[in-house]
Amino acid sequence: MAQNQFSLFKQKFFSSFFITQALGALNDNVFKQAIIMLIAFNTAFTGDTDPNVLTNSALALFIIPMFLFSATAGQIAEKYEKSWLIRKIKILEILIMTLAAFGFYTANIWFLLGILFLMGFQSSLFGPIKYSILPQHLSDKELLGGNGLVEMGTFLSIIIGTVIGGILVGLDDIGIKILCGLLLFVSLSGYLSSRYIPYTPPAQPDLTINWNPLTETWKTFQYARTNRVVFLSILGISWFWFYGALFLTQIPKFAQGSLNGDENVATMILATFSVGIGLGSALCEFLSGRKVELGLVPFGAIGMTWFALDIYFANPTTGYAGELGPMAFLSQEGSIRTIINCALVGVFGGFFIVPLYALVQERCEKTHLARVIAGNNILNAFFIVLSAALSAVTLGSGMTIPQLFLLTSILNAVVAIYIFSLIPEFLMRFLIWILINTVYRVKKTGLENIPEEGSCVVVCNHVSYVDALIIGGTVRRPMRFVMYHKIFKIPILSFIFKTARAIPIAGRHENPELLNEAMYQISEALEQGEIVCIFPEGKLTADGEINEFKSGIERILEQSPVPVIPMALQGLWQSLFSRKTVNKLIDRIKRLRTKVHLTIGEPISADEASKERLYTVVSELRNNKP
Repeated sequence: MAQNQFSLFKQKFFSSFFITQALGALNDNVFKQAIIMLIAFNTAFTGDTDPNVLTNSALALFIIPMFLFSATAGQIAEKYEKSWLIRKIKILEILIMTLAAFGFYTANIWFLLGILFLMGFQSSLFGPIKYSILPQHLSDKELLGGNGLVEMGTFLSIIIGTVIGGILVGLDDIGIKILCGLLLFVSLSGYLSSRYIPYTPPAQPDLTINWNPLTETWKTFQYARTNRVVFLSILGISWFWFYGALFLTQIPKFAQGSLNGDENVATMILATFSVGIGLGSALCEFLSGRKVELGLVPFGAIGMTWFALDIYFANPTTGYAGELGPMAFLSQEGSIRTIINCALVGVFGGFFIVPLYALVQERCEKTHLARVIAGNNILNAFFIVLSAALSAVTLGSGMTIPQLFLLTSILNAVVAIYIFSLIPEFLMRFLIWILINTVYRVKKTGLENIPEEGSCVVVCNHVSYVDALIIGGTVRRPMRFVMYHKIFKIPILSFIFKTARAIPIAGRHENPELLNEAMYQISEALEQGEIVCIFPEGKLTADGEINEFKSGIERILEQSPVPVIPMALQGLWQSLFSRKTVNKLIDRIKRLRTKVHLTIGEPISADEASKERLYTVVSELRNNKP
């Protein structure tokens, strides 16, 4: 297993796959931008045809294949071995780029538009493989980092390809020759790197392919809807492409009309936005502790809204002619603010999109993943078309581009609130993530002792009101926490506990019915292969020391004889959420960023896990020096 996301490049699979997909994205965007620039500035190519008609035709021809072929491509990706498929797709790319070189040589714009359609077709074939192959070679702990690097590579390829395509077309005949050679060289390099992608077995080799794209697309969406979290994550991904496509499309005109910048300023803003997405994607693993951290999604949505709003407030006017070069623009008041806003919109976009892709890969059935990804690609294309339609309608009715950015940021907030209201797990994870990354600094020891699958009981000492949040935010696998019912009802925390399906419990003399209901839920959760975490002391410590363990743990193990994982928390006593806190304000402030150590011991079998033995083990773990 990789030590961090960048050590994934040491793996034969990931390095070869990363290069293959990045070179494919590079070629797509070099070719697409070259055509758009030729349409805009070279009348020898366009003749008497309206450039606006050709530009819209180019964008449509690249997107239409996503609607026509994605459903079939998803089935093919499930049925056949993926490394073989990738090599065949890369050979197709070489053939398409050979035809593209002929089109540039003959200066036939209509022929080149046909090639753009073929590039869209080739991309629709590769799309379902791109995200469904990762879970077959990466462990769950590597999945978020792998997705982050793939997204980083994709967006850097987009901006590099866009810049190169525009520059080469501007060099006239010599630029066209270099462009043709580059397209062929990149496609050939992509094929050579694909030869090093290892064998990847088909997910469903006996699948019968449905060649009707309409019925298959409908079946795919119906299947995705059976898993509510996966389906809404797909909607979130598609919204991101709506948001991102709108910004990327409008930035050139925004740079001209609102920033008074020339085409080089537009390229700089585009690069800032794309590099920001790449940086945010790469940072996801660091911020999430190497697990699929859903708390980053609301964090990303907040940033996408906030900094897009500030782009509007920093540049509310429009109507400039686009006269400033990069240095002249940067010397203007407010230019740095705009650059920073564009970069942070991208960074927070990376926080938003990477966990969603990783979540779909983690929670979708592997036998249907490629088809679900294909359905997602169709929805992405639809949302990109919607963003173009919204831009056309609003700008056509007199709205300025800064006002369009303002509208989009407000829509982003509305969409985020809607999704998070439907899936409170996102907001719950966000609150936990904020807690363990602001109030506390958590060090973990022994996480490898938590089994990747199967049921077990976790026991831990009880120091503060947020013990469950710290443990749940640190351990990768979801847990069902058993907690005293009065703690369960604490405002705000209650929302988190309910969303995490915590189990409230009371003492036998206090509420025997609630106790019996809790024991039933514990037994049911263990039968279903879940992890249940209990605090055997039955109450918070009043003096910082461990209380005697109650016999409830033995009763649980009698009904469900599963392994027990001992844990110990250190450093929480006298913290903000323990029973004993400091009184002076300055001392309370000092308690922020408290160092907390969570130590996890080796599993203990059910027949050896008496309450006395567990008390001894947890005490020893607690007394170990961090």
